[in-house]
Amino acid sequence: MLDTVFLITLFVMAVAMLALFYRAIKGPTMSDRIVALDTLGISLIGFIGIVMMIQDTLAYSDVMLVLAILAFIGSIALAKFVEGGVVLDRTRD
Repeated sequence: MLDTVFLITLFVMAVAMLALFYRAIKGPTMSDRIVALDTLGISLIGFIGIVMMIQDTLAYSDVMLVLAILAFIGSIALAKFVEGGVVLDRTRD
């Protein structure tokens, strides 16, 4: 019974990730694209978590941690780019 719920959840999450990928490509504004990419990263972490529960293993926990860190850093970099147009400030005093 629980395996069926997991499979249905994976299917719904896969459809949601396809919609988020479409929004990230065709978003009307840059802010919509950034939010879609951030949500896509979070959904991918949840997808991997469901796969871990199906397989009854902790093998992918490191992958989830790395994805979370990369999604956070990517969100900060994109927000800084949208705000000022420059990600890395190279001013030398």
